[in-house]
This record gives sequence, structure tokens and C-alpha cells, in this order.
Amino acid sequence: MSQYSQLTLMDEELAGKGKQRIEWAWRKMPVLQRVMREWEKTHPLKDIRIAACLHISAKTANLARVLKAGGASLVLCASNPLSTQDDIAAALNVVYEIPTYARRGVDSETYYRQIHAALDSEPQITIDDGADLVTTLHEKRPAQVGQVIGGTEETTTGVIRLRAMAKERVLRYPVVAVNDALTKHLFDNRYGTGQSTMDGILRATNYLLAGSVFVVVGYGWCGRGIAARARGLGARVIVVEVNPFKALEALMDGNEVTDMKTAAARADFIVTATGDIHVVGKEHIPYLKDGVILANAGHFNVEIDIPELEAQAVSKRIVKDNVEEFLMPDGRRIFLLGEGRLVNLACGEGHPCEVMDLSFANQALSAAWLVSMHGRLQPDVYKVPPEIDERVARMKLEAYGVKIEELTEEQRRYLASWEAGT
Repeated sequence: MSQYSQLTLMDEELAGKGKQRIEWAWRKMPVLQRVMREWEKTHPLKDIRIAACLHISAKTANLARVLKAGGASLVLCASNPLSTQDDIAAALNVVYEIPTYARRGVDSETYYRQIHAALDSEPQITIDDGADLVTTLHEKRPAQVGQVIGGTEETTTGVIRLRAMAKERVLRYPVVAVNDALTKHLFDNRYGTGQSTMDGILRATNYLLAGSVFVVVGYGWCGRGIAARARGLGARVIVVEVNPFKALEALMDGNEVTDMKTAAARADFIVTATGDIHVVGKEHIPYLKDGVILANAGHFNVEIDIPELEAQAVSKRIVKDNVEEFLMPDGRRIFLLGEGRLVNLACGEGHPCEVMDLSFANQALSAAWLVSMHGRLQPDVYKVPPEIDERVARMKLEAYGVKIEELTEEQRRYLASWEAGT
């Protein structure tokens, strides 16, 4: 363990604080609570080695507790250098005895050393958020791939990477795209990203959003959620899109829609949520007005062209926690939040507990499903089984005390028939 000592946090004082926050989050995660109660009896992951590369937050810690309760031997590492909450990492190591290789603010080399430390556990299941664990395993440690039963992937960017691997036939084991579950992308991506992005921006800036011009780049599920919350706070929202159908939807939802250069010249805030590179790029920087706030809600810090921003600036400085100022030659000041990394985690605490309850229940149940399907799946990207997705939704409704209607036999027959007409 000594070779990993600099990659872990064993601070008992931090661990106590982290434990309190983990318990606070647990109160609002009833679906995971139910899964834990079941798994403490059935142990569907007994003796299964799992490596999970996730944002090390209180919600993730509760997923880890459930996986351990299911019998898994679990190791964690961070999926983003700025998303680790150090008190949570300490609690996982000290209190819950789940090896966690994560510290906030590490450099890229250390980040990948932490991933390799997790892979040293020789996992049979991988749980990923962004596909860095999977790609590192395939590229750097191919000899280990044969012992992997399968994996799960949490986020849009990771699913895109995995589908590209599958298309090129280099993906060597089955992976469940948890991101694409209805109980994930309809809720986590929209309501989770929408609220937590606003939270991160407000924590970092303490600026008023009402009356501001707020630009959302990308109108997928994350962009929809961000735009909705910005409108709810009184901002004048502009959406930038390349997809004509999504652009039309954004317009019908009450947003202004235009191109990036036009939006850049008017924006007080710009938030990227595309999963693509340099959507605020070299050609847009001259149009940015003085005082604009730039933030990224996508997984990787490539959506804003930070190297170009640095190249064009005459100076840069940290003006407050998580806010970096770039002074341009003409006197304009451009402000970047959280180093261009995930603003909801770099500047805040990430998604609300209630949302991650859904996503992480899918993660846990999909991992158990992969174990049950061992040897019967080809290397490919799979959807979450519909019965798992529906079960998670029903458990959440039950936790809220909500009843839904059931079809009568007559209604079922009618929907399955073709004979009845007007």
C-alpha cells in the first residue's frame, strides 16, 4: 500500500467531516437504500472485483457502500482532477475501508497514476464516468482485459467514446450505457445538470442571473436543463446549436437561437454542454465582451479553447476561488470558472442526491446484471435492460408516495389489437 500513499487521503479529521456529508446525502437516496437492504441478504456481487472511476462525492460514496454490501471488492479513483471532494475520499479510505485513489487538484500525470492504481486491483467489472478507465485498460494494460466481465458508463461523453471503440471493433468487453437509461438522461442530465450548473456558477461568482444574457451552447438533455433553470432565474437565454431539430426545439421552448459569434458578442454568461471540442474557440474569442463569464458543463475541459485564450491574453490571474481572469490586449477581461472543468463539481458539490439516487441505482443493478450475464454478451455497448430502468422509476415513485394508474385487461387487449377502428 505504501507505493500508493501519495495517491490516497487518510486524514481522520477530514474523514469525520466526510462521513457526516455521506450520511446527509444518504437520507435522500431511498432507491439505493432499498437496493442495499436487498443486497445485504442476496450478495449478487460476492467476490467480484470492481474498479470504479467516478466523481468522488458524497453520492458516489453511497454507491460504493451499496456495491460493498452486495459483496464486491471495490476500488475507487477519480474521473476528473477537480471533482474530488477530499473529505469524502478520506472517509471512504478511513471509515468505510474502500480504497480510494483521489485528491482534488492533481495534475494529469497523478490523475492517470490513480487510474492505474485502481486497475492494479485487476477488476472484473469497470464502472466509469467518461471512459478514461476503460480506454486506459485497453491501451495500457491489454493483458488484463480478458478477465473483465463487463462495465458500465455513466455519462454522455463516455458513451460516445465507447461507441466509437465498438464501431472500430477495439472494445473487448460488453459495457452498459447507463447514461442512456430513461431514469438517467431524462432526470440526471436535465434536472441534475440544470440545478447543479447554476449552483456552481452562483457559488463561484455570487452574480445575479436575472436580467443577464445567458448563452447555452448545446441543447441536448444537459443543455435543456441548464436553459430551463437559467430562464427560471430570470435570465435572457440564447441557445447555440448545430442540430436543426434541437435548434427548433430550443426556439419552441422560448429561447432565442443564434450562431456562436452573434451570441458571444452579447453574452454575460456562456455555458458549454456539447461534449465536443472548442465550441468556444479561437474565432469566437475576439467577439467576447468585457466581463463575460465562461463555464463548462461538459465532461472534459476541451469545450472552451483554453490554450487559445491563454495565447491571446496579455496576462492572467486568479481573482477569487475558482475564477481566473484573462486580460486581453484591448482591455477586455474574460473570466473562466473552475479551469474550464465541470463547473457543477469544480465549483459546487455536483448533482443533487435525489437525482444521483436514480443514476447510481442503475449503475449498481446494471453491474449485477452483467455478472448474471457472464459469457452471454458480445463486446459492444448495451442499453440498460428495460426492466431495470422501469424498476428504478417505480422504486423512486414509491419513495415519493406517488401512485400511478394501471391498465385494465380491456385496455391491454385494445392496445395490442388492430381490428378496432372508428
